[in-house]
Amino acid sequence: MAEHNESAAYPVGLRLAGRRVVVLGAGQVAQRRLPALLAAGADVLLISPSATPSVEAMAEAGELRWERRRYREGDLADAWYALISTDDPDANRAASAEAEAHRVWAVRSDDATAASAWTPATGRVEGVTVAVLTGSDPRRSAALRDAVVEGLRDGSLTAPHHRARGKGVSLVGGGPGDPDLITVRGRRLLAEADVVIADRLGPRDLLDELPPHVEIIDAAKIPYGRYMAQEAINEALIEHAKAGKAVVRLKGGDPYVFGRGMEEVQALAEHGIPCTVVPGISSTISVPGAAGIPVTHRGVSHEFTVVSGHVAPDDPRSLVDWEAVARMRGTLVLLMSVENGGAIAAELVRHGRAADTPVAVVQEGTTAAQRRVDATLATLGERIAAEGIRPPAVIVVGDVVKVGPAAER
Repeated sequence: MAEHNESAAYPVGLRLAGRRVVVLGAGQVAQRRLPALLAAGADVLLISPSATPSVEAMAEAGELRWERRRYREGDLADAWYALISTDDPDANRAASAEAEAHRVWAVRSDDATAASAWTPATGRVEGVTVAVLTGSDPRRSAALRDAVVEGLRDGSLTAPHHRARGKGVSLVGGGPGDPDLITVRGRRLLAEADVVIADRLGPRDLLDELPPHVEIIDAAKIPYGRYMAQEAINEALIEHAKAGKAVVRLKGGDPYVFGRGMEEVQALAEHGIPCTVVPGISSTISVPGAAGIPVTHRGVSHEFTVVSGHVAPDDPRSLVDWEAVARMRGTLVLLMSVENGGAIAAELVRHGRAADTPVAVVQEGTTAAQRRVDATLATLGERIAAEGIRPPAVIVVGDVVKVGPAAER
């Protein structure tokens, strides 16, 4: 007869939805393990005379049933699974013996070697559960779990889908330019893409990491003939999605902050194509922050306003109430305003904003080419010209420009 390895464990996934799970003890161990049991749909009976505030809140919310008493024989008779984690070693031994007698798989927090089951280090990423067991080394299990989960989240660890995927588009906000500032979900979807339609302002460095089979389309170079550029982009999204490909529309910043994201969502919806929107870090706050400028600061600014300056103040197409903007006392963040910066500054002064109001222009923020130029409303136009400022650049107007060690004094 072959010898049994006492440290070996057979990995299995328990489907606990609607099935009784008994948890003995309501301390830190239970607090860590209960959320996963509840997420699995288990019918949890908690037995403990006291509980941590977090566990008590779960009971008060009706997520589990709590009997405020100590363990007694018979508590595990109807259980499918048990977590034994009281601070009474005798109770733990008795409960473990009862679990063995009733053939209930049980975990013990005080003595794993005496338990019939072990809890792996577990992580979840978009429908994938990662569970790691290393026997008697739980810290190594957790470290391996963290490495795998992080790889799945950031897209550095991927595997192809072998089951059919539904058609669809992921509208991903790529952040202000630094490739590290894309969200983990956005990076994972990018790693799984068949086609990427990218903006000029998206994080370009991420495109170099994509496998050779991924088709990368520069949105600025899509031929549009009789179509407007945005309509041509919409058509490309629809065409590739209908071909059954995983399509990512990679945009700079956030898709819904002057990014025409909703136009693309609406176009896809008209063709019955589902679209997942992944928010991105907007340049409105991240670029000033990277240059050492807080858009709000206690005692200095209680609000910040974001305005697009791609249309000049005297242009009849402008939708901005510049007189109202000038009356505001807080921070003003101007996007797409390099060309019209001087005219906007003059308009603000004309409507009452002080000419000596501090201004900072941050070009190519969060990238290696980032630079900051300081001015006032009175000098903004000439400073933009003298310094050769070019898009993309964010203009920050207000006293917050002079807050912090990065300000030019």
